[in-house]
Amino acid sequence: MSETALPQAVLNPPTNSPEEPKTLVEGAYQRLRRDIIEGVHAPGEKLRVEHLKEHYDVGAGTLREALLLLVTDALVVAQGQRGFRVAPISIADFEDITRTRVLLETEALRQSIATGGEDWEAAVVAAFHRLSRAEQRLADHDASTRQEWEMRNRAFHEALISASGSRWIRHFQHILYQQSERYRRISLFHQPIARDIHAEHQTLFEATIARDATRATSILTEHILRTLDAVKRMPAGFLSSKSKR
Repeated sequence: MSETALPQAVLNPPTNSPEEPKTLVEGAYQRLRRDIIEGVHAPGEKLRVEHLKEHYDVGAGTLREALLLLVTDALVVAQGQRGFRVAPISIADFEDITRTRVLLETEALRQSIATGGEDWEAAVVAAFHRLSRAEQRLADHDASTRQEWEMRNRAFHEALISASGSRWIRHFQHILYQQSERYRRISLFHQPIARDIHAEHQTLFEATIARDATRATSILTEHILRTLDAVKRMPAGFLSSKSKR
C-alpha cells in the first residue's frame, strides 16, 4: 500500500510519546526502568537506595516503591534485608522467553488473521507506517530515537495480534515482549549479525494484510528467532561480564 493511499489519520498520527508520570513513584519507576533497559544499571548490579535517591532526586520511600514495581516487572530482584539488585540476564533465560513468545504470538497472529476486520487492518497499517518512520531514524544512534523505535515496534507487534480472541495470550505476549527488551537492546546496539529489520517488518506486514496466515506466522517466527540468534553471536562471556557481583 502506498503512502498516498493511506488516510490522513495514518499519515499524520498523534505523537506516540510516553505519558507524563502522574506521581513521584511513577516518575522514578519510569526513569529507573529506562536506565536498566539501556544498561546504565548493569545486570546483577546492587541498587543502593541511599545512592540512587540522590541521583533520581526522590526520597528513599519513593525509590523503594519504584523498585518494588520493577520487582513485579522481573527487572529487579529483592534480596530481603539486603536490598535490591538488577535481575541477571543469560542466554538460557532469553531462549526460554523467545521460544515461549513464538508459541503464543504466532497463535495470536493466526487468530487475528482469521477473525480481524477492517478496524484491525487499519490498526496494523497505521502501526506499520509509524514504525517505518521510526526505523528511518534509527541510524541517528540517539537514545530518544531508540526509545521511539521500541515503543513503535511494540505497538506494531501488539496491533498484529490485537484481533486474537484470547486476552490471556495477549497478556502473556505483552509480558514476554517486555522481558525480551533488554536483550533486544543488546542486539540493536551491538548488531552482531547483519539484518534489515525494516525489511523483516515489511514482509511480515505484507503477509498479514494478505491474510496469508501460514506465511505470516513463518515470517514472524523467523523474525523473533533472529534476535535470539543475534544475542547468541555476542562474544563469549559477554552477558555474564555485564553482571556485577
